[in-house]
Order: sequence, then structure tokens, then C-alpha cells
Amino acid sequence: MSEPRSSEGTTRRLPVLDKSPQDPHDPHDPPDSQDPREPHDPPDAGPGSAPTKRGGRFWSARRVPAAVVALLVLVLAGALLYDVAAVRAHRPALRARRELARQLAERPLDDTWVLVGAGVAAVLGLWLVLLAVTPGMRRVLPMRRTHPDVRAGLHRGAAALVLRDRAMEVAGVQSVRVHAGRRKADVHAVSHFRDLDDVRADLDAVLGDAIRGLGLARPPALSVRVRRLGRKG
Repeated sequence: MSEPRSSEGTTRRLPVLDKSPQDPHDPHDPPDSQDPREPHDPPDAGPGSAPTKRGGRFWSARRVPAAVVALLVLVLAGALLYDVAAVRAHRPALRARRELARQLAERPLDDTWVLVGAGVAAVLGLWLVLLAVTPGMRRVLPMRRTHPDVRAGLHRGAAALVLRDRAMEVAGVQSVRVHAGRRKADVHAVSHFRDLDDVRADLDAVLGDAIRGLGLARPPALSVRVRRLGRKG
């Protein structure tokens, strides 16, 4: 969410439209002014204005686990309700419920199948609790919030693509492989000329500036590895 950088061959980002309050006594001002600002220079905090916030991670909707749990609860509740209604209508209970009640009454607590069933139930319960308390959506990197009502995120693949394009602009770089994580960006470059230390220094400077230009709330640490392409044969 920033003004596009002026480097050739790089991906351009659209500027942010910042709506500022108008002076009612100036008839020449348009009703809505567009003021693109730099990503590193948020609007000056005046009296009563909210400071720039660090955006938190995006929470996943967990649609698939929620649908599976809802379907299982619906099936079990429907079967139990049908069985209770059948018993109240003086009909025999379901064979599965009679067998389950007999097994629970006859098997001791230290039986192998009882322990296995309890372990499976505990693991499933812990998995559901973990899904409920963790945000998920690890592939989306939260960006800085310059407005309290606007949130933005950058996909990790898009961030890796921007870093790869910027690294390919460095002289001496033949190929680059980038893995952009939430805490660390690993860059593996292959150089076919120039000294490796010089290429690594240029990559550190260029990619460090590129990471700051992404506008992320928590910029990842940069790890650069440069090697020479081995000879064939």
C-alpha cells in the first residue's frame, strides 16, 4: 500500500488514496483530495489523530473443519433423537446403542480399545482447540495499518516474487531462488561473474530496501547465500 518504486522491470503498486478533512472556508478545494504518500512516511500525527498500527495476522474461517464437525454432530444428534423417539414409542433401541452400552459396561478402563478410543478422542479435541485459538492463514503477511478501518495483507508468494525480481537486477546474479516466510526471507543466488562478496553485499543492500518497501507490519529477517555455479563434467 505505497507509492510505486521507480526501478525498471519491477512490480508497481498502486498508491493509497488518503482522504484528509477539507477546510470549509476554502471554496477552491475539491471535495475529495487524493494524496499518495510514501510507505515509510505515514501522515503526520496531529492532535487527536490515531498513530500507525501494526497489523495483526489474519484469522482463517476454518470452513472445512467447521463443516466436518457440524456434519458429525448433525448425524450423531439425529441418530440419538431417532433412537430416543423409538424407545418412547415402545420400540427396541438401536442395535448399535445396545452394543455400545454393553461394551462400556463390560470392558475395564485399562482395556486396550478403551485407551485407544480415549486417545483418539483427546487428539481430536486438542486439534479442534488448536484450530480455535490459532489464526491460521500463514501464507498472508499482514501489512502496516495507516488507517484504523483498513487492513491489508501480502501473499508470501507475491513477496517472494518481488524480492526475486529485485535480486535479478544485481549485476553478476544468474539465478535466484527466494523463500519468503513470516519471520525470515531466505535468498539463494547463483553468480556467474564478479566476486561473491561483492554480489552478496549488493544483494543485502537491494533486498533490504525491497523488504522495507513492502510495507509489512513485521518485516522478515534477510538471509542471503551466494554461490558459484559448479562446472559440468
